[in-house]
Amino acid sequence: MHELLAPKHVRLGESTHVRRLLPNLGRRMVGAWAFVDHYGPDDIADEPGMQVAPHPHMGLQTVSWLHDGEVLHRDSLGSLRTIRPRELGLMTSGRAISHSEESPRPHPRLLHGAQLWVALPDAHRHVDPHFEHHPDLPLVTAPGLTATVILGELDGARSPGTTYSPLVGADLTLARGTRTSLPLDPDFEYAVLSMSGEVHVDGVPVLPGSMLYLGCGRTELPLRAESDAGLMLLGGEPFEERIVMWWNFIGRSQADIEEARNDWTEGTRFGEVHGYAGDRLPAPALPPVALKPRGRVR
Repeated sequence: MHELLAPKHVRLGESTHVRRLLPNLGRRMVGAWAFVDHYGPDDIADEPGMQVAPHPHMGLQTVSWLHDGEVLHRDSLGSLRTIRPRELGLMTSGRAISHSEESPRPHPRLLHGAQLWVALPDAHRHVDPHFEHHPDLPLVTAPGLTATVILGELDGARSPGTTYSPLVGADLTLARGTRTSLPLDPDFEYAVLSMSGEVHVDGVPVLPGSMLYLGCGRTELPLRAESDAGLMLLGGEPFEERIVMWWNFIGRSQADIEEARNDWTEGTRFGEVHGYAGDRLPAPALPPVALKPRGRVR
């Protein structure tokens, strides 16, 4: 199965433009991966860079991943951490957390990365919120290929990041002319996000900023790099629970979402992000139609 997903262009914060790959009209999730934004590479030498004011999350984990630049993370737990290229910033919201993301001052010239969400299964969506920073992640190497294991396990290498369902996330760096393959779990569904370069995935060209969904049942991932290239491999057991995803929340019903929105508006439950020079983000109005739980696209 090959399903090429085109991005939706979205403005994030004051000055960052992103390409949103998930959720997509044709594909809402890949395993528990429920949200994927790809941004850059952008020259921000004379720009403020990323400026995302404090905002809430519920029922998910955020994964911050950089190829270039730096992002300063603050949250309502008091965490303050600068995320750098190929370091894992992993925030588990549980029932409630809030955070901000901004380019530090001064900051590197280029900004390029991805922001991803993992849906928490129902049994774990009310866990205590926490933040993890893992600067040293395991590698899988082969001639012309380096794979950094962001979350889960790949070819026997396991990330130290906390997971709540069977999944994998890996950053793949390929040298020009490389022809290789990676072992896959046939019980997982997979997708590949192209970050940079010219690469063929299972014979299909995938351009930077686009995603190729590969389905389930695969035992290997054939790769051919026409230039130096960067990819993200995302996979996991199909997520069979039905979820409601709206704004920055993942719940199981409209009532979950309404309660979270009200709590954020009233300044309860989600805590406060200290040190950010600006106002927090207001919650948008709920849509006029009912929010319905939706399952994975089969």
